[in-house]
Amino acid sequence: MAIKRIHSGGPYEAKIGYCRATVGGGFVHVSGTTAPGDTVEEQCRGALEVIGRALAQAGASFADVMRVHYYLPDAAEFEPCWPILREVFGANPPAATMLECNLIDPKLRIEIEVTALLPQ
Repeated sequence: MAIKRIHSGGPYEAKIGYCRATVGGGFVHVSGTTAPGDTVEEQCRGALEVIGRALAQAGASFADVMRVHYYLPDAAEFEPCWPILREVFGANPPAATMLECNLIDPKLRIEIEVTALLPQ
């Protein structure tokens, strides 16, 4: 089975050597995704937009997401993102984990990674 690789052209993809998402075995694995912005809410929305585009290129949507990981350098900044996440996942909330950790750039406030099941 061939693996489909989806690139978004993000700055770290070429620097580090990865792609935005891989599709194979009935799953879509979207890499940890960040976005520019002054606030955690702006960065959260931007990351979700990039993830949404990758899911669409794979033939999936947020309704197909089974698992999500949130990475934040300050766990206290997670709560402002909750309304955004409820809006995006709606009636299809995935299993989720939030981890407090350093990110690749100190300007980044959130990184989001998802795994989705390809629709039949």
